[in-house]
Amino acid sequence: MALISTHNPWLFVFGLLGNMSSFVVFLAPIPTFYRIWKKKSTEGFHSVPYLTGLFSAMLWIYYALLKADAFLLITINAFGCVIEAIYIAFYITYAPRKERIFTLTLLLLLNFVGFCSILLLSHFLTKASMRVHVLGWICMVFSLIVFVAPLSIMRLVIRTKSVEYMPFNLSLYLTVSAVVWLFYGIFLKDLYVTIPNILGVIFGLLQMVLYAVYRNKSKMVVAAQSQSPQHSIDIAKLKTQLPSCDKNIENEEQKENDHQNIDHTGNIMEVFDSNPKMASEV
Repeated sequence: MALISTHNPWLFVFGLLGNMSSFVVFLAPIPTFYRIWKKKSTEGFHSVPYLTGLFSAMLWIYYALLKADAFLLITINAFGCVIEAIYIAFYITYAPRKERIFTLTLLLLLNFVGFCSILLLSHFLTKASMRVHVLGWICMVFSLIVFVAPLSIMRLVIRTKSVEYMPFNLSLYLTVSAVVWLFYGIFLKDLYVTIPNILGVIFGLLQMVLYAVYRNKSKMVVAAQSQSPQHSIDIAKLKTQLPSCDKNIENEEQKENDHQNIDHTGNIMEVFDSNPKMASEV
């Protein structure tokens, strides 16, 4: 197996460009995870894209080891495995208990049990000449899953009319990367690389269109929320006012009692004045 193609310079050029563009794509979620670290919460983000991304990278490495002239697939997917594993570990650290259990369960079933099963079955149940084609189909299916994964984010954008969870830069990088790998697959004459990236270009363009449509609406929603009247109670101020109110009530009650006592005393004195004998006895 040749590591780098020398008979087709365009294959090497687009493979190198694919590595560069995919490198940027793999690093694109860093602001997202910085936000997660800063807020100590995963908020509305999901771990499925990173789990499927890790699994896809693992499969492409296995496929490239069996495929001629595919060394540049190995380099970028090896980096992808490392960075995706870091993202998943980060997500598990700050995810709620329910999401953490789900992520760990899917990681075990997909990335360990699933990959080991494919590795063993393809090695023992397929002929050497057919093994690369079997792996190619499997890689293509899971690459399609990776490209379809952002559909959940696109649905969230449409429902909330907000592009908060769909950064434009990431959509742009994904589209550029898909275009480059599409040409790489064409020059490699590999349908398993070409077909998924056709879908990647389509979904990338759709994400950018959604961003253009809902970008201004997101700003309008934020502006409307900031201009809406806020009806709130200052609890601290209320607590400082309550004792004074209670004191005023107590003062009023005390005055009323004093007034009644005065009236009662006055009536007794009138009785004493009208009956000196009673007064002397008292």
